[in-house]
Amino acid sequence: MSEEREIPIISVVGASGAGKTTLMEKIVKELRQRGFRVGTIKHDAHGFEMDRPGKDSWRHKKAGAAVSLISSPKGIGIVMDVDHDHSPLELRRFFNGVDIILAEGYKREPIPKIEVMRQEVHDTLFCKEDQNLVAVVSDRPMDSRVPHFSFDEVEGIAEFIVNRFLDGEKKVQVG
Repeated sequence: MSEEREIPIISVVGASGAGKTTLMEKIVKELRQRGFRVGTIKHDAHGFEMDRPGKDSWRHKKAGAAVSLISSPKGIGIVMDVDHDHSPLELRRFFNGVDIILAEGYKREPIPKIEVMRQEVHDTLFCKEDQNLVAVVSDRPMDSRVPHFSFDEVEGIAEFIVNRFLDGEKKVQVG
């Protein structure tokens, strides 16, 4: 994939308990098996604390560091002060070396969305009128202007993502 191309972002949206996280896990695994590098963003509108109280990086942040980074041979974690809730488009700059970014949440952002709807949780689409809605994953048939998938059609969802957002690019199978 060309390095000059902007990394595509797709947001998986839906009601709490509808299965967004489970679906994202399955899509990430499927895209990874197809050889794609996937980045993810989890939106938490309520705030969070990533580090554990008492650990050195937590102590650095509590002491007033605007940015605290922890690095190891296996990964890097960063906590930084921000002045607003960043959109996935603003966060894209942190994702070097990935082919695609899947975000969970951000139903009001102007980015492509796959809405997850489980009948027992919610019976109407949040994004029905949103022009950025590109697909629906649901446990019941529905009339929709966008492709519709069941929760069991992970390979089909991945194929849709590859064709629509990754130009049908074929990667080497990872196994």
